[in-house]
Amino acid sequence: MPEEQKEKTGHQKTGAGKRLSNIMLNDYMQLHQKAGNGAFVVWIAIVVPAELFSGFENVVYAVPESHAAMSAGKGVGPLQCEKAEGKGFSPDLCSYARIDLGTAFDGGKDSPTFGLPKPHLLVSDNNNCSLLVKWFDVYHREWGTPHFILDVPFCYESQKEQDLDYILLQFRDLIHTIETMSGQRFDPERFREAVQYSAEAMMHWKRFLKTAAHRPSGLTVFDSFVQMAPFLTSRGTKALTDHYRLLADETQECVAQGIFPVPNEKYRLLWDNIAPWHQLNKMSTRLAALNANIIAASYTYCMGSLEGEFDLYAYDGGDPLRYLARAQNFSVCPHGLELRYRSMQKAIESIGIDGVVFASNRSCKVYSIMQMDLLKRVTEKLDVPAVMIDVDHADARKYTEENAFLRIEALLELIDIKRNHSRAGFA
Repeated sequence: MPEEQKEKTGHQKTGAGKRLSNIMLNDYMQLHQKAGNGAFVVWIAIVVPAELFSGFENVVYAVPESHAAMSAGKGVGPLQCEKAEGKGFSPDLCSYARIDLGTAFDGGKDSPTFGLPKPHLLVSDNNNCSLLVKWFDVYHREWGTPHFILDVPFCYESQKEQDLDYILLQFRDLIHTIETMSGQRFDPERFREAVQYSAEAMMHWKRFLKTAAHRPSGLTVFDSFVQMAPFLTSRGTKALTDHYRLLADETQECVAQGIFPVPNEKYRLLWDNIAPWHQLNKMSTRLAALNANIIAASYTYCMGSLEGEFDLYAYDGGDPLRYLARAQNFSVCPHGLELRYRSMQKAIESIGIDGVVFASNRSCKVYSIMQMDLLKRVTEKLDVPAVMIDVDHADARKYTEENAFLRIEALLELIDIKRNHSRAGFA
């Protein structure tokens, strides 16, 4: 390939990118259409196993957190937050919650998806985000909608057998609850097929993420942030599997052809926290101008993994309910310090990270609370430079670009100093 063709920069609109837009549009259109035609509607937290609902013929689910992230990315996050604040909800609450509450209590006005259809059942969990239980309880009180809470034990070590059995019991209770409320029977074979699709999708997702190990990286973290969207809205579907297969294939092909999002990549960084949805384009462009590339994030590399791990937790074809219960703590938030550090260490060593950006998130205390300890471990034990910046994942009013980049640029200087010391023969 001619050298000038290899110097393509920025985020190319690939087939996977175009398909993503179509998938998201189709997911929300089908959600509204099926709900309008009488489907049983469930609102869920992001780590609730959505594949369960595929076991029913006419049950659909919506993910308020995903809708809030999309709203933030489309620039209406502050507007929806202000609506919630105007009704008395504190500005200190998670911006996802404020966006969702502002949208729901204004009838979906200003939402990029016309809001979400009103639920028949709310399903939250307390292992990923304890606030979500209180957030969904607002709808339970206002609308009288039943609220099913999955009580999943926090993990300081690998999941215990008794905890797995406890989770399994609750999954079965949830299935029975939906059968009772919807009048539909659960089909184990439909459910098994959905789990198989999700497991295959995660295999391709990990294949996509592994292109970050190439130098230059085959992706930016902003690619993975955007591409995680259908994992939340299309779980358990062939469409998700096909999409992630295409995504991985195209990214690997770009690497083979020498086409990279940051071709002159000098700094390879890791991001720790939720995506800053309102800053994706600005941040990716400004970093690329510095030849810096955030190539991984704990927010996305945890998908498809067990607690404290980095690689894929594969489905062995056995009991699909047990597989989902074992993977119920895949998200970083319910992990103790040792597990979070272990998975981060594996990511740093596997793909060659030069520095870590710890994004202290004003809206997500559970994600941010351990970051100072993690920063200390990364810098002292792994000898990897790191900085802390202030963000809010969905409320742009609580983010200052210049302050953030002042610290990020300081991180790049620290990386340069470390490299110069290494060249000079210092320890």
